[in-house]
Amino acid sequence: MRRQGMTVREATEEWVREMNAFPYDMIDRLMADAPDEWTELTVPATGDRVYVYDVPEGSPNYGNIQSYDEESDLYCVELDDEKLVSVSRDDFEDTRDGRLPMWGWLWQFGDSADDYWLEELGGIKLMSECGFRIYEHEEWGYFFGIDGAGYDFYEAHWEPLYRSRGLQWHDPEAEHERQMFRKGYTKGRLGNDQVWLDSENQVVEVVR
Repeated sequence: MRRQGMTVREATEEWVREMNAFPYDMIDRLMADAPDEWTELTVPATGDRVYVYDVPEGSPNYGNIQSYDEESDLYCVELDDEKLVSVSRDDFEDTRDGRLPMWGWLWQFGDSADDYWLEELGGIKLMSECGFRIYEHEEWGYFFGIDGAGYDFYEAHWEPLYRSRGLQWHDPEAEHERQMFRKGYTKGRLGNDQVWLDSENQVVEVVR
């Protein structure tokens, strides 16, 4: 499905347009009417704010996850006094506000292949790392939303999800050009070559 000239942003936008969107209020009402039918699947991820039960004497209980070690199955949490502690999943709880994410919409994938990735190929962990909260309804399947507001969701969440999903709809050359422009580089010529130039007109790359 790769298309010439398509950037990651454009490919991601096309992917998201294929998803099914549901208003927050609808899901909230369904969840309130039958809470036992819903399960949140979101797993802790780097950057999450957490409350640690057992901390060094004098330290605050709150902190942020810095990393996770799969071999030891332990999380490294930096407490608010900058102390680092290693804890298991049972040693802390997330401090997310509310039973649903902040943004006013939730989505479902429009393709069963995406649902298979989510369920069987580690997608829940990867989606959590991309800043999504994921839910499962026992009859209607998976729903997910963004716990944030006031910034570029595509840059912060959707594009990382597109890459984590392993999709290759974009044109690598078009995406490379996009990234070079975002870094502030401009195109110029050096002899017969077209080149990328920095702000001081120094060559940083020859255009291939």
